[in-house]
Amino acid sequence: MSRSAVTTHILDTAAGHPARNIQVRLETRVGDGWRELGAARTDDDGRVSAIGPAAVEAGDYRLIFDTAGYFGDREHFFPEVVVTFTVADPAQHHHVPLLLSPFAISTYRGS
Repeated sequence: MSRSAVTTHILDTAAGHPARNIQVRLETRVGDGWRELGAARTDDDGRVSAIGPAAVEAGDYRLIFDTAGYFGDREHFFPEVVVTFTVADPAQHHHVPLLLSPFAISTYRGS
């Protein structure tokens, strides 16, 4: 699969390394619900470059990160992280990184 229109990268800021093997889903808003476009796991560098289509339409999307599966038995506050964002210009690539620790999260529009 080639690079998706939407990609992500997860860094475990508490451990100081990429977050490997986290399940991530990409969904798009349809009417009053959501439809899955793809699912993948982060690679050894914490990246997901192939999770959905190579092109998307303008609209609302979300990435759902299974952080409980990543943290396992370690104490954590966020069992799941959902990042919802709007694609205004479908011609652009949308990279949505996640900075993760057991008790804090941060995200931003990447490049």
